[in-house]
Amino acid sequence: MQAVLLSTVVALVVGLALTPWVIDVFRARGIGELIREDGPATHFVKHGTPTMGGLVLITAATIGYIGAHLSLSGGVHLRNFTPAGVMVIAVAWALAFLGMIDDLAKIRRTRSLGLNKRAKLLGQAIVGFALAFGALRWSAIDTHITWSGVAISVLPALPRIGFAIWVVFLIAAESNGVNLTDGVDGLAAGSAAMGFFVFTIIAFWEFRNPGVYGQLGRGGGTGHLDIAIASSALLGSCIGFLWWNAAPARIIMGDTGALSLGGALAALAIFTRTQLLLAVVGGLFVIETLSVAMQVFTYRVFDGRRIFAMAPLHHHFELRGWAEFTVIVRFWLIAALTAGLGLALFYMDFLAHGTLGP
Repeated sequence: MQAVLLSTVVALVVGLALTPWVIDVFRARGIGELIREDGPATHFVKHGTPTMGGLVLITAATIGYIGAHLSLSGGVHLRNFTPAGVMVIAVAWALAFLGMIDDLAKIRRTRSLGLNKRAKLLGQAIVGFALAFGALRWSAIDTHITWSGVAISVLPALPRIGFAIWVVFLIAAESNGVNLTDGVDGLAAGSAAMGFFVFTIIAFWEFRNPGVYGQLGRGGGTGHLDIAIASSALLGSCIGFLWWNAAPARIIMGDTGALSLGGALAALAIFTRTQLLLAVVGGLFVIETLSVAMQVFTYRVFDGRRIFAMAPLHHHFELRGWAEFTVIVRFWLIAALTAGLGLALFYMDFLAHGTLGP
């Protein structure tokens, strides 16, 4: 438990301390956000706000993750890291790199359009297939679709290629969901933090109850603990970043941060065997994604008619007169409710499958 708490604190402190310096560097180099032309008019004042803040966020999380292992060992020893924990951080970095390419393309073109959908999906697919391969080879993950820590008994195991496609879907859906939510200051970072908080508890609970959830690959039974450390480091980095990203934001995470956080949430769901529960824990991201899908569907099917004033959903309420801060707080409440519901469902499922651990 000490290592879990330490990873949060270290990532938080690094994020708080490092972000102001990055803001100054990015502003000096002209690395600023480009606002979509068809977005809410109130957002044009954000033009030029330093972007790609996701680099700070993931750097802080990585330092927090490594720092927690330093506290356990008195030095860096590879045996203290488990494949599952390392893969969560690796997925975050891989998607941060993809998002950075997208952000740099926007800056170079001086437009709010970066990589096209196919290029972005290709990058997400490469990360997803790599994660599926690593999870099956170096951890105890099997190819079952899971709900909350255990496989769904009525469904057979997927073939390996089927599981890989499923992982790609989770990575793409969650990273794009967080990206769509990242439209007002602090909304994505705050909502993602709630998800990481829940996954930290879930992973630590699974570590304390191996009789119900089994082991997570090699590492002396510490696989789930390492997942909790990785998740708590991401939690701390989100909080540290949110200090500077809260409205009015002094830095924006960009696709660099949004894709990275979404991918990390999906990876955590895979290693904690809560793949389907991810849709509840990250319920706000699902709602935002569905609002875009509904908007596109009605526009194409009903001859240009729109169901919302603007999609994603948070923009709809902005155009209906809600202040940006009101949108943020109310959507945070939705994110907190869905995250709490996900944790409650996980615990209810635990009571149905096992007894209390030590």
